[in-house]
Order: sequence, then structure tokens, then C-alpha cells
Amino acid sequence: MATAKRAKSSARRAPARKAVAKSRAKPARAAAAKRPAATAAKRAAAAAPVKQAKRPAQFFRVSHHAEEDFEINGLRRYAKYRDLGMAKATGGMVQSHVIRFIGPCNPQEVSKLHTHDVEFQMVYVLKGWMKTELEGQGVHVMRPGSAWLQPPNIKHKVLDYSDDCEVLEVILPADFETKELE
Repeated sequence: MATAKRAKSSARRAPARKAVAKSRAKPARAAAAKRPAATAAKRAAAAAPVKQAKRPAQFFRVSHHAEEDFEINGLRRYAKYRDLGMAKATGGMVQSHVIRFIGPCNPQEVSKLHTHDVEFQMVYVLKGWMKTELEGQGVHVMRPGSAWLQPPNIKHKVLDYSDDCEVLEVILPADFETKELE
């Protein structure tokens, strides 16, 4: 008696497909043909590329580290700022600086709730650590390599920092207002 051998196959069985309900929506062309021409013109205008406001011309700028470039002339009296020259190089589009916090931290001076009226603000910790609180995000300790985005006008405050804390901050636009809330 001969027995049939089953052929081995490495192919896997495809899973069964579920039935898909057909849409009762009319094809786009048929629906568009029934719309007035004004609506079609609006759709065409919406699909057209959006022209952005012309940005100022930018030029090459390099800033090499020099200790004498750190100055107490920024937003915070408890920090020294090293301007990286990006505001001038971008026609006021971007401000970038290294902030060196002056230790020891005095929480009564630094822990003031405030906002910045900016389009973009990113902070990156270069050295040391910083403890900060952001509205709706809680308290975070940022260490070397930590980076965070502060959305426009988010309420925040510095709670503490190490004596050697340095951060890189990039802000758009270069000129902006800070509103103290406490």
C-alpha cells in the first residue's frame, strides 16, 4: 500500500482577510463636478504652495570660546552670558548664547515663575545640572546632554542648579519679551 507523502513547504499560510465594508461615498470626481466653480477655486488656492514671509539675509558667523566673552548683561543677574553672534548673523531671526549660572544657587532669587513670548526656545545642558519646573510638565532635573523645548509662553521657573551649570539656549526671534508672574 502506497502512502502519499506530504510535501514540506517553508511558506506560511496567509492569515484570512476580513471582509471590508464598501464605502458609500461618491468618487471625488463625481462629487467635485456637482460643486460650484467657486468651491473648486477655493480648493485649488488651498492646494497651492503657501508663500512664506521673506526672511532676512544670513551670513557666515563663527564664535570661538573666550572666557572674557562671558558677561553679566542678560536676562538673569545670577548668570553670565556668552553671545554667539547669531542675532546679527540672521538679521534678528535667532538668538543663541551659552549661559553660565553663578553659584551657589539662591532659590529666592531664581525661582520666579515667568514666560517668554517666543516662537521657539530650546535649551541644552553642557555642564552641571539644572532643576526646572514647567507648567503641565512637572519638575525635571536636566543633566549634561539633556535637551528640552519650551513651547511659546509656557510658565516655568528654575528651582536649583549646580555651581558649574552651563546651558546652550537657542531662541526665535532674537528679540522677545519676558513676563514675570511672581
